[in-house]
Amino acid sequence: MPSPGKAAVTKVLIGPELAGQRIDNFLAKHLKGVPKSRIYRMLREGEVRVSGHRAKPEYKIAEGDEVRIPPVRVAEKADTPPLSAGGQPLLDRVIYRDDALLVIDKPAGQAVHGGSGVSLGVIEQMRQELAQERPHARFLELAHRLDKGTSGVLMLALKRSALVELHRMLREGEIRKTYLALASGRWHDAVRHVKLPLLRYLNEDGERRVAVDDAGQRAHTLFHLQRKFAEFSLLEAELKTGRTHQIRVHLAALGHPIAGDDKYGAPDLNRALKQRGLRRMFLHAARLEMRHPLNGAALVIEAPLTADLQTFLNTLE
Repeated sequence: MPSPGKAAVTKVLIGPELAGQRIDNFLAKHLKGVPKSRIYRMLREGEVRVSGHRAKPEYKIAEGDEVRIPPVRVAEKADTPPLSAGGQPLLDRVIYRDDALLVIDKPAGQAVHGGSGVSLGVIEQMRQELAQERPHARFLELAHRLDKGTSGVLMLALKRSALVELHRMLREGEIRKTYLALASGRWHDAVRHVKLPLLRYLNEDGERRVAVDDAGQRAHTLFHLQRKFAEFSLLEAELKTGRTHQIRVHLAALGHPIAGDDKYGAPDLNRALKQRGLRRMFLHAARLEMRHPLNGAALVIEAPLTADLQTFLNTLE
């Protein structure tokens, strides 16, 4: 009898909903809890076979391929999906859904992907919840990302054709993404274009960071001033490019870090803000404006400002 958490040899026949992705990515999704190093060793040593042949990690599986997966210990699955960081199932947070696209109002505090120190991200939890609702539906992928501390509009694709088109639309700037951010200090311009190149790097602890650097990628954020307070400014930030931590780093570089930002903000200010009731970063993905990736219909999808952020704003009046 197989030991708990250990599966027998499995064979997966690739259908159209799985075709086109790299074999290493397919295995990472199929074998939850298995380290990436183990997956790459399986491929390197020929333990995984695609239609009887070895496959390199970059091989893209095709419809009709049969993938043989050897016995491997995987993480135990929960009997029921755990609650999100927002205290409710993610399916209860859906703000738009059709047969190709699913959009949720992501709670702050939950990463989009599980990983080191994170047992379950948005994508893993959504797969669990949808598996109970639609056991025969197999495709679900993130169309873009939000930082763990950011709340608001997050798109997922229910069809590969929708995912491919969404990625193209994002690359071509055809999706308008608007955020609300509370910047420290007094912002004076009603409208301001910020074009500062951003470079990604790892700090001494191995954490991902971003800095303004001429060697970095082009980055463009359009800011609109919404409201002024004595110590803060509420800004609407429109992403013209989609770089990692773009809004956060642009504002910090200008001397207006986002209130509560633990990576790029002011530690003393953040400690004081916690005492005043702001216990997380004030950044919210408020709106998406786009054409539907498959039928071309105009979509405007919005997520209202969360109760905790609105409550803090009220204290600034």
